[in-house]
Amino acid sequence: MKTPQDIILAPVITENSMEGLAIKKYTFKVARDANKIEIGKAVESLFGVKVKAVNTMNCKGTLKRMGKYQGYTPAFKKAIVTLTADSKGIEFFESMM
Repeated sequence: MKTPQDIILAPVITENSMEGLAIKKYTFKVARDANKIEIGKAVESLFGVKVKAVNTMNCKGTLKRMGKYQGYTPAFKKAIVTLTADSKGIEFFESMM
């Protein structure tokens, strides 16, 4: 069985993800083989919050060039986690606002 640290890899810090903090939507980079139920339980156990919904998306790697050489950046899976209205916020994201 995977531990929560194996499922939640990193927070995603972008302008768009920061706008979601006001409505308690947090964005994470997650393991490619993790499903929505595992992601929700991992967030609940790591941060001590209540999860309302989990939306996931698979992001393809983009083509990058350096002179005559080209290659793709790594593909990853992203999860947008919505917390319940009575749940407290995640402190890591709250300190960035």
